[in-house]
Amino acid sequence: MDATATVTPFSTLIRTASHEQHTEAETSTFMSDLLGGRLGVDAYTRYTEQLWFVYRALEEGAAALRDDPVAGPFIQPELMRSAELERDLAHLRGADWREGLEPLPATAAYADRVAECARTWPAGYIAHHYTRYLGDLSGGQIIRDKAEKTWGFERKGDGVRFYVFEQITNPAAFKRGYRELLDAVNADDLEKQRIVEECKRAFALNTAVFRELGEVFPLSA
Repeated sequence: MDATATVTPFSTLIRTASHEQHTEAETSTFMSDLLGGRLGVDAYTRYTEQLWFVYRALEEGAAALRDDPVAGPFIQPELMRSAELERDLAHLRGADWREGLEPLPATAAYADRVAECARTWPAGYIAHHYTRYLGDLSGGQIIRDKAEKTWGFERKGDGVRFYVFEQITNPAAFKRGYRELLDAVNADDLEKQRIVEECKRAFALNTAVFRELGEVFPLSA
């Protein structure tokens, strides 16, 4: 057995193994254009809509996993985002924001995979939980700052509430605690490797959403 597998904390393993996919997602053309202020608020709105489908799958699946020995410790109410997303969408699209709301094909595939893991594979659900929520607490803050400056949203107000974790007063400490949960995850080495692979899949699914959004909002040459 590889000696490093026993000494490398799982949180480090999962971060380094998915680094390439993480970078690819962060540097997608759509996200670069969005953060560069080259796209309008309609592109930001469409992106927020796609997030709602993914988080609905994540959080509808969470209730049944609360007592699960593997995924249960990760189900923390202060992370939940659906209500904030719905408030943002009401601000961006109006009170009838649900009307005509449809996921892009890549978004539907992503949400379906999250829901499938929630139903059938709690350890796989952790991979999706990790890639979404830890990303929101980190890089998500850059998106919030850019959105406020580019489209004039009130600081931490309607339109960017998705990125505001009011119940987490110390994000750095929270992330440390989350990594400790990963290190203590109730799984053997083989299952941990499967979680890492699902983590890579999660980033690939996310990147596919960005690719389709880029097709919907191409920058004119």
